[in-house]
Amino acid sequence: MTHRRYYGWSVVLLAAAAMVGTLPARTQGLGIVTEHILTDFGLDRVAWAEINLWATLVGAGGAVTVGRLLDRFGARVVLTTTALLLGIVVAGMSVATTVAVMAVLITLTRGVGQSALSVVSLAMVGQWFVRRLSFAMGVYSVVMSLGFMLAFPLVGVVVQTYGWRAAWGGIAAALVLGLTPLAWVVARRGPETLGLRVDGETAEEADEYRGQDVVEHPETHRVGAPSVGNDALVGWAWRDAVSTTSFWVFAIGAALYGLVASGIGLFNESILADRGFGAGVYYQTLVVTALTALVGNFAGGWLAERWSMPRLMAVAMAVLATGLAVLPYLATLGQVMGWAVLMGLGGGFVMVLFFGYWARAYGRRQLGVIQGAAQALTVLASAVGPLLLAQWVARTGSYSSMFTLLALVVTCNAVAALLVRMPLPEDAPVALAHEST
Repeated sequence: MTHRRYYGWSVVLLAAAAMVGTLPARTQGLGIVTEHILTDFGLDRVAWAEINLWATLVGAGGAVTVGRLLDRFGARVVLTTTALLLGIVVAGMSVATTVAVMAVLITLTRGVGQSALSVVSLAMVGQWFVRRLSFAMGVYSVVMSLGFMLAFPLVGVVVQTYGWRAAWGGIAAALVLGLTPLAWVVARRGPETLGLRVDGETAEEADEYRGQDVVEHPETHRVGAPSVGNDALVGWAWRDAVSTTSFWVFAIGAALYGLVASGIGLFNESILADRGFGAGVYYQTLVVTALTALVGNFAGGWLAERWSMPRLMAVAMAVLATGLAVLPYLATLGQVMGWAVLMGLGGGFVMVLFFGYWARAYGRRQLGVIQGAAQALTVLASAVGPLLLAQWVARTGSYSSMFTLLALVVTCNAVAALLVRMPLPEDAPVALAHEST
């Protein structure tokens, strides 16, 4: 039984706060101030979309870069530095006066915030939990979702009342004066730095767990000695990890969700208008999706502790594919709400799985780089999603056929998840499993 006051839970809360701090670097966050920026800088929507696209593509490189830094210097230094840099960049955005400067600063927010700070946030939890990682990621997902649910309307009120520059200035202050010192005080490289064991186990509990000579791993259904993950050097090198089928099935699945979520998120109002529904229905779906995503977080965290993660990924992708397939045929308010439930649940499942899979499958040795590579793929997909939908509508006049095509692609990923074998940290090539980084 793990300690109730295990320090890792403080890290989970800090990691969730760090993810909420990425708000000004995310598409949804920029969406709050888009109309104001267009007016201030005299931009049209096409030019703004192009700036956003290239900023996201260039910024995706931050995910891989910060992964290397995290593995080398630890969470305390990297999180503190990243939070401080993002705060400075956001402060710069709040006083920018030219399109060129704004384009550079948005690119920096994508690289430092959406990519780098996201990777640090996710990897931190994997450094403190192994056997209870899925549950910890479930808690992380719920706290993060609640944080965003509070932050978005609060920022929106400030934007409407005082203007977008004041709102961005306030966010910058929160990052520099709040998250940065908190990161320095709370963040640590891992439990070993405090004389603790992963998951908060005592030496006796760890020995007892190791003594269970024959167990069946729920993810792989293979029999063997369990790994408690207390050796920080045990795990996969990133080059070997990205050569496994499992890495690509999960990374592509998460990227597909990012593509769908960003595309639909940006054009959701017009998509529903295409089906004959007004803006009021659109706002209702946002609430339903957010609430059911929380349910998906809880359920996904609970199931991932007891069930095969690849099978759970297959379920998540199947739910998402169903939502995409029925979208072109929505005709009643009840059907729209049912669709919102599907998208929320599927997204909640994917979120927990993406957050927890990499440490569970590949260990902690090069977790930052491995998770950074997967994060970079999701960032790239989220950049492509809105442009893909916009171009499809421009050429065909309708979203419907694209949703059908996406449903087929997501279904293929669900089938692949059913067939893939999940690796474990002790499966790493022997020559690399214990070499120093």
